[in-house]
Amino acid sequence: MSTIRLLVGLGNPGPEYSQTRHNAGFWLVEQYARMHGHTLQPDTKFFGNSTRIQKGGMDLRVLQPMQFMNRSGNAVASLANFYKIAPEEILVAYDELDLPPGVAKFKTGGGTGGHNGIKDIVARLGSHDFHRLRIGIGHPGDKSKVTGWVLGKASQADQLLMDDTITEACRSIDILLQQDMRAAQQHLHSFKAQREK
Repeated sequence: MSTIRLLVGLGNPGPEYSQTRHNAGFWLVEQYARMHGHTLQPDTKFFGNSTRIQKGGMDLRVLQPMQFMNRSGNAVASLANFYKIAPEEILVAYDELDLPPGVAKFKTGGGTGGHNGIKDIVARLGSHDFHRLRIGIGHPGDKSKVTGWVLGKASQADQLLMDDTITEACRSIDILLQQDMRAAQQHLHSFKAQREK
């Protein structure tokens, strides 16, 4: 059994951002909560929306920080400190420029990849040791176009790829919680391989 106790999805609050690529992490936690019959509720104590999913041996808190991407760490650290959740018991889902739409990958620790949400979480937790779930959104090809890209809407084709991947990623999180990281990674990898056939 994995010891993940907190699942975080990164994005920006507000209707003007809800359909933008940068909100892939929000989409994931909303869908994950739905799959388990929950909805995320405003939780001002932790600067975001949250829910708690308890099933079998699973006791998972799900969090959507609502203070804009570059201040995501505030919500994460507040909840983690309150419930005494260690960095290595946290999984953070977010958009990844370096992966194409249709691909998602787990990763443990490492750098921030220039992602403002991850940077702030590292700063607030004082640790790089949390797990990440990177959801591919593709790259516009030029550094100067990155801001417009992440804050823009994906094409219909790319959106469908991302939606499918998020569904599989949610299933992989269940596998991670019931088994371990390796089994979860294998599930995501086999999903990608099947689609490429």
